Amino acid sequence: MTQIVTQEHIDTYRRDGVVLIRGLFADHVETLRAGVARNMDAPGPYASENKREGESGRFFDDYCNWQRIPEFEEVIRTSKAAEVASALMGSQRVQLFHDHVLVKEPGTSMATPWHSDGPYYFVEGQQVVSFWSPLDSVTTASLRCVAGSHLWEKDVLPTRWTKGDAFFDPAPYMPVPDPGAEGMTVVEFEMQPGDAVAFHYRTLHGARGNTSDSRRRAFSLRLVGEDARYVARPGPTSPPFPGHDMQPGQRLREDWFPVLRA
Repeated sequence: MTQIVTQEHIDTYRRDGVVLIRGLFADHVETLRAGVARNMDAPGPYASENKREGESGRFFDDYCNWQRIPEFEEVIRTSKAAEVASALMGSQRVQLFHDHVLVKEPGTSMATPWHSDGPYYFVEGQQVVSFWSPLDSVTTASLRCVAGSHLWEKDVLPTRWTKGDAFFDPAPYMPVPDPGAEGMTVVEFEMQPGDAVAFHYRTLHGARGNTSDSRRRAFSLRLVGEDARYVARPGPTSPPFPGHDMQPGQRLREDWFPVLRA
């Protein structure tokens, strides 16, 4: 087990669905900043500006770029992320799902809406983890997670961030909660560049806008473990990965989703 993750981290992750890992990407901050700059200069096909009427600033996000952004691939393959994921998930096998960049420029009012990633993805399983790592110091614009929400009986309805409408038919899903109004335990951290929040795919999370005078760049990495399998959703998934040709119950294909640790 790596020195930066302890049994307390593992216990917290499994109980709350979220835990802070200090310094996970600390040695890779400049590399990731360079990758984010490259990504923003040449956005991929899934890039979004997340424009909503009445909101100020710029909220850019993009995902699935590790194959064309060499800095991202370098960090994915050389950092301790896969080792830490293995410990948190309880899985020797660690497989890449995808990368995600989220940038809120100074004065960006739009919040990242409360949501749970799992229903957007075509992955089911308990051995899953996301890392969200700021590349700038963050206080109020940090990631916010609802402790224990990964254990809820029903998944949260996936919605489109800018329009707020349902991504799928709402029948199998619970409405998106209002954690503040409903008295839920919200976990958030003041973070330094390279720190990482690790959270389960089913954990409800969001983030405030960036009202500070500095940028808030974040790199997120999604990994899966031994029990992760492809599952069909009621409609197109996000990310979509068109033409993947996988069938329900199969592991993610290794030529598209490399095994980082076996």
